[in-house]
Amino acid sequence: MDLLVVEDDVVLGKALVKGLTEGGHVCIWIQNGCEAVERCKNQLFDIAVLDLMLPDLPGLQVLREFRIHQPSLAVLILSALGTVEERVHGLNSGADDYLVKPFAFAELVARLSVLERRKVQSPVTRLQSGSLAIELTSRRVTRDDSDIDLTPTEYKLLEFLMRNAGEVVTRRMLCEHLWESDWEGVTNVIEVHINRLRNKLNKGFDSGLIYTVRGIGYALRQN
Repeated sequence: MDLLVVEDDVVLGKALVKGLTEGGHVCIWIQNGCEAVERCKNQLFDIAVLDLMLPDLPGLQVLREFRIHQPSLAVLILSALGTVEERVHGLNSGADDYLVKPFAFAELVARLSVLERRKVQSPVTRLQSGSLAIELTSRRVTRDDSDIDLTPTEYKLLEFLMRNAGEVVTRRMLCEHLWESDWEGVTNVIEVHINRLRNKLNKGFDSGLIYTVRGIGYALRQN
């Protein structure tokens, strides 16, 4: 799992990173809420482990920001605030689970595994890479919440690139994805569609999202 740990206690933070990394997970540890929100805007995670008593932003405000930028992110609150009212408030505020400190590390790992199983069983309805997002059910495409109108071919290209964000996708792969068969034709047609898609995504923005990998294909990078 790709995990985001938001915990200002240095001793606990180091222990969590050590234990979770040794368990085979990729773990990013951040000690304040503002940085955690910015990281969530630009990197996808499977689960966030969130402390509530952070030095800058209240944990529940961080949780609300997580829900805006990564709606599918599972969030486990890990907090010393352990009354029934506090736990209920945390869950009602959007958390998927709540574990009170002090805790057994084995229980934390078990709860994270449960959250991951739930995510696997739930169909993905949204793709997000940085400021770019696709709502799969409505086929709505936005960048910084501004709608982008795409043709069916452009949409299909973008969805494929987003499902492989950060990876180089060859022109042949794109051709075969678009036309669902072994492609024996000229791949220059892909360049036409990519250029049109690129122009639409970049309109009004200073930074580009689709990069050409010379001689190979294209890659979508987070911005």
